Amino acid sequence: MKFKRIFLMVLDSLGVGETADAVNFSDNGCNTLGHIQEHCDLFIPNLKKIGFLDTLNMNENSEVDAYYTIAKPINAGKDSLNGHYEMMGIKNDIPFKTFNNGFTYDILNGIEEVTGRRVLGNKCCNDDAIIQELGERQMNYGALIIYTSADSDLQVAAHEDCIPIATLYQYCERIRALTLKEEWRVGRVIARPFTGSPGKFRFIQSGRKDYAVKPPHKTVLDSLVENSYNVIGIGKINDIFDGQGINKTIKANNNSEAIIKLIDIMDKNFTGLCMVNLSDFDSLYGHTRDVEGYGKAIEEFDVDIPIILNKLELDDLLIITADHGNDPTFPGNDHTRENVPVILYSRNFKKPKRLMPFDTFANIGATIADNFEVEKPQIGTSILNELE
Repeated sequence: MKFKRIFLMVLDSLGVGETADAVNFSDNGCNTLGHIQEHCDLFIPNLKKIGFLDTLNMNENSEVDAYYTIAKPINAGKDSLNGHYEMMGIKNDIPFKTFNNGFTYDILNGIEEVTGRRVLGNKCCNDDAIIQELGERQMNYGALIIYTSADSDLQVAAHEDCIPIATLYQYCERIRALTLKEEWRVGRVIARPFTGSPGKFRFIQSGRKDYAVKPPHKTVLDSLVENSYNVIGIGKINDIFDGQGINKTIKANNNSEAIIKLIDIMDKNFTGLCMVNLSDFDSLYGHTRDVEGYGKAIEEFDVDIPIILNKLELDDLLIITADHGNDPTFPGNDHTRENVPVILYSRNFKKPKRLMPFDTFANIGATIADNFEVEKPQIGTSILNELE
């Protein structure tokens, strides 16, 4: 069965249970969806109907409306870049660096040299606490607030009245070039402009800009573009792949915006792939260990499922998956090493069912490549012929 359009939705961090190698990441026992379900007793009838909950135990369910299975990660890291890279056919054996205890003196000194600005912060933070603490001092000194999350990232915050956003972007470009050194190999440099006054500082979400490393090898996205297919990225997809292999980018600041933009694209006539990342699951609830908030976000997503399914044409395929885990019941605020759900839905499927687990996320990209008859990725096996 071949499809004219494929919609790939990545539920950022919504893993479904520990991997066989989770112990190597100190993540044994993790289960993002499972533990949220235990704590919140999720009401997600629409996701349940397409086999989402069945991915937790890989139960056989003959009453589902979609094919369902899980995919196991093989890349060395458990971050968004590694997850998305693997999904699109890239094997990465060297994880990006993380700096949970702060950046080294050499990095900080290098930042001051290439920007001419003083550096503040240098700590791990996953919310706006860093700008509430240091925002006023940043403005007084004309400095840069440097911090990281539990991901492989280096975030740069500055008040827009002190350092214009365009200038902040220039600084981040210089820092990106600086941190391409192998010993400082950070996955993303992120510009985080903020506004407001002391005690009321807030990030300018529309001003955030990510500077990722370019994929080390050709991806399925590149092959699609080379063959004149549309590749549409919604949300942070463009940032993750550093614009490579994407010929239309649509900004979205949260899950709600991303879904609205997706639904709008579904009304357009195109041939190719539309890939969307729903980042709130990870950034707002996983890293902050907000179990209730994460559960509510999943229930809100469930409400959108019928709208998305009804928008699909007969020759469309919808794939729902994730890029890693981030169990909000786990200590710390790091990602967790988990398998991810894979749901495949088409209005043309006759008898959807459980599929065998994928040995790699790359089976998703291989299936997409097979559908559009473009170059196969380096890793992954297509399951297109299993879809009836």
